[in-house]
Amino acid sequence: MVMHPKATGLLIAFLLGGSLLCASARAWEGVVVAVPDGDSLTVDRGGRVHHLRLYGIDSPEYGQACWREARGLTREITMGRRVSVESMDTDRYGRIVALVWSQGRLVNSELVREGQAWVYPRYCRQQPLCADMNGLEQSAKAARLGVWRERNPKPPWSWRYSRP
Repeated sequence: MVMHPKATGLLIAFLLGGSLLCASARAWEGVVVAVPDGDSLTVDRGGRVHHLRLYGIDSPEYGQACWREARGLTREITMGRRVSVESMDTDRYGRIVALVWSQGRLVNSELVREGQAWVYPRYCRQQPLCADMNGLEQSAKAARLGVWRERNPKPPWSWRYSRP
């Protein structure tokens, strides 16, 4: 499991009997009730719904190659499950930008590891987390996993701006 760099002293994660216990001022738990795309989740926290964007990554957009696979992997890992959320920021759409753990795995990193998301260099700034995710991206690329099976995969941030 990849730990957030501020984890030292802030986040202690233990995998005990399949549940993730977190001790962080910013961490909270909820149940994933929707997965609109590979890098977005809707989480119910005690009856209050929160829209989340996964920190530091960008997965294929609707209509882009591999978008169904990216959403499918995120659903497989999170849908209907209790997740631990560490808020990092809020985006311009009001979504919580977060690190999300499910079943002891950092979802953000898992998507990159499986080639279902790019590390988003403009927004991935936390070290050593982002360096670790860059290594996962290079491994996925070398193994031609997910988006890396495509001849010339276009990062979502470029794809969005190249559309009419």
